[in-house]
Amino acid sequence: MLFMDHEYTLVLNCGSSSLKFAVLQPHTGACALQGLAERLGSNQASLTYQSEQGKGQVQLTGHDHQSAIAGVIELLSAQNLLDSIRGVGHRVVHGGEAFSQSLLITDDNLKQLETISHLAPLHNPVNLLGIKAISQLLPQLPQVAVFDTAFHQTLPEAAYLYALPYEQYEQFDVRRYGFHGTSYRYVSEKAANMLGQPVTDSHFLIAHLGNGCSACAIRNGQSVDTSMGLTPLEGLAMGTRSGDVDPSLIPFLCERLNLETSDVMNILNKQSGLQGLSGISNDMREIQQAAEQGHVRANLAIEVFAFRIARYLGALAVSLPRIDALVFTGGIGENDRLTRSLVLEHLAILGFEVDGALNQTNGNDQGRITTDSSTLAMVVATNEELMIAQDTFALTTQNA
Repeated sequence: MLFMDHEYTLVLNCGSSSLKFAVLQPHTGACALQGLAERLGSNQASLTYQSEQGKGQVQLTGHDHQSAIAGVIELLSAQNLLDSIRGVGHRVVHGGEAFSQSLLITDDNLKQLETISHLAPLHNPVNLLGIKAISQLLPQLPQVAVFDTAFHQTLPEAAYLYALPYEQYEQFDVRRYGFHGTSYRYVSEKAANMLGQPVTDSHFLIAHLGNGCSACAIRNGQSVDTSMGLTPLEGLAMGTRSGDVDPSLIPFLCERLNLETSDVMNILNKQSGLQGLSGISNDMREIQQAAEQGHVRANLAIEVFAFRIARYLGALAVSLPRIDALVFTGGIGENDRLTRSLVLEHLAILGFEVDGALNQTNGNDQGRITTDSSTLAMVVATNEELMIAQDTFALTTQNA
């Protein structure tokens, strides 16, 4: 079975109260339709979309993920795209140790996926809801799971093991897994291509910065260390997540604030990071606007955010024999000139020297934002949806 230019892959990303979708041509990356269903679980659930014909919004008759996917299918039909869909690719956050690459979904591996939902209880169950909904609504289409964790299955033991009793790893799979793997795989391949060198002979530090943030060391196309851990909470400060804290902080806050562990975890996941430090927002754009007006905590949030990124990148550098480039990606990484310049200033010891003019334009044609005599730092736009579409194409045609 060969894909033609008018044949597409539907990419789904189910969140706890949202559903992102895109209809992509896997070879060209052309996007025929994309959108977001949000406020799922409430009476305000709606579906916004953009296509070649323009933008639109529809209210969903139901309020759950099944209704949202049904709404997407109705939209595909209305846009005359439904018959052109040849496969459905799903972002699945956690694949544990069982899944080290994308896979064609079958009844057997779907059951296996359900057994590791405890590793990402906020993410995997809703990811699986999307798979099951497509099975019911479009049973004729093959489906592929693409895992955030899969790319990091090449981590060495020294990088993925926690210094806990080893039995906890053996019995409960407690270890660092890492996330944003689909983005790192795409960006590392694209960066190598932009530099004109094989990905199998390239060494990158990559900072994926958005509402969720992480960093990764990639040696010869393989992840060898990363900042996120058993869950996406570990590592950098993020939009609303704290990143690294002393584990003793949890019982400390439970006692001082008379809270349950779940309450403190909610603080660390949803009330911390840029939001908690600034007291304003989890959106870096709003924080920088406040900082320009003299807001002290906004300035503090910016400084902590950049310092934590630089500190992690410096630590990750020990996993590489050389640094071909430091790559910024994600919404903040690709667009926030201030954060990039602050991070690079902190990393002067590694030979980085920002070029103000290039940084202001988010990089030159090769993505470069540092001076010619400096260690290279560059901006590379990520495209996780395209990576999922390409994996889906490869697996569905291979098994056709």
